[in-house]
Amino acid sequence: MGEGFALVVPDFALIMLGALLARRVMVQPEFWNGVERLVYYVLFPAMLFRSLATAPNLGAGAWALLGAAAVTVLAGFFLGWMIRRAIDPEPVRAASQIQCAYRFNTYIGMALAGQLAGAAGTALMGALCGSMVPLANVLAVGSMTRGGWRAILLGIGRNPLVLATLAGALCHAAGWTLPRPLDALLARLAAAAVALGLLGVGAALRVDRSVWQPAGWMIVAIKLLALPAIAWGLAQWWEIEGLARQMLILFAALPSASSAYILASRLGGDAPAVARLISLTTVASALTLGAILGWLRGISP
Repeated sequence: MGEGFALVVPDFALIMLGALLARRVMVQPEFWNGVERLVYYVLFPAMLFRSLATAPNLGAGAWALLGAAAVTVLAGFFLGWMIRRAIDPEPVRAASQIQCAYRFNTYIGMALAGQLAGAAGTALMGALCGSMVPLANVLAVGSMTRGGWRAILLGIGRNPLVLATLAGALCHAAGWTLPRPLDALLARLAAAAVALGLLGVGAALRVDRSVWQPAGWMIVAIKLLALPAIAWGLAQWWEIEGLARQMLILFAALPSASSAYILASRLGGDAPAVARLISLTTVASALTLGAILGWLRGISP
């Protein structure tokens, strides 16, 4: 158990540093907006592309792994909608908050996967997160947009994480080797991605007295407790083992993504409530992820 919390400490220390910097040193929102855009459009796509392009073969169980991840995301969506009346009677406002039950923080996932399992873990987590971004976007935008399938498809087609995932997967499938100068450049961009991404997560934290509302804690319980349990059950049922099982459970246990707030703001949802839920799942995950990582360390990869 102690080993799991030791894995969590460096990354959550960066999150807390980001929160401190945003409130005491670099207080201009424009600065952090720039950091978020840099990470989202440049650094993280570079990391995803490189991790997939240079990844070892995922093996025969890749489709079972991706299928289990998709079922886990769908489970979070449906469990969230089961409690929608407790969240908000207005459908769009409820949908904006239900996002936090199934969206996942890629920055934290990639950071912890690397600490838990090195480059192989990073590559596998990159494949999981990149593959599930389109599904999460379809569920979120579809539930908040009336007659908006065109907007959904356009949003997915323009998503830099999706594009980087597809490009990296194609490069890997074709057997292409990255030229050394390009690989070195992408490696440097990837090294900056995790640190700046986690600092940005901390800068976006918003916590006030309203976090004690029961509906918020139901979302937290779904995201941080129910989904890892579902992922573990699927791994047992579909015989997903070793590193793939570790990454599946870690993926399911990730806190909500900050992109949920952006979507809520653009589509008329309850953006302040979403910001609080993202913060709540992030803070609470420091405990749950520590426990889960300690357990995963004991699972033979």
